[in-house]
Amino acid sequence: VLVDKDVVDVTNINRQLVADFSTIGRDKVEVEKERILRVNPDANVEIYKEFYCEENKDKLIREDYSYIVDAIDSVSSKLSLIITAHEKNVKIISAMGMGNKLDPTQIEVSNISKTSVCPLAIRKQLRANGINHLKVVYSRELPNRFDKSEEHRRTTASISFVPSVCGLIIASQIVRNLIDEF
Repeated sequence: VLVDKDVVDVTNINRQLVADFSTIGRDKVEVEKERILRVNPDANVEIYKEFYCEENKDKLIREDYSYIVDAIDSVSSKLSLIITAHEKNVKIISAMGMGNKLDPTQIEVSNISKTSVCPLAIRKQLRANGINHLKVVYSRELPNRFDKSEEHRRTTASISFVPSVCGLIIASQIVRNLIDEF
């Protein structure tokens, strides 16, 4: 099940497998589904061209999921997804912020309570909702600010090799966890 309202943008080309000049402007979930089916034509792929939010959580999150990958950049949506997964007893792993990071060797798997230097690590909000454990992939690296001007202060840049390493670590964690269940 793929959930994403975004379209492929030229800025995605450096770090997203489905992004190239032929896919710019297309819905990411459509392109992702096509890619999955080229790899495995028998795959069952559901797509939702929506941003995950509190209002559509019951439609998008089902109890029959084996795992949820949280790669949401919005703090409110990230929090809602994690809480909903816990309420529905679905395993979840969350990617924390990889923007403005250059050193993939500082990425690690941890409980969210042990994270630091990450603005997406919503520790306090989770504790307030009774969630004390959440497996996350985060970077210990302090964010780099390449352009310190006021105009670009909030711009979060992602370099090609850091988000991909995060994604591979997440995939590894899920596969190993599912194998351990058998």
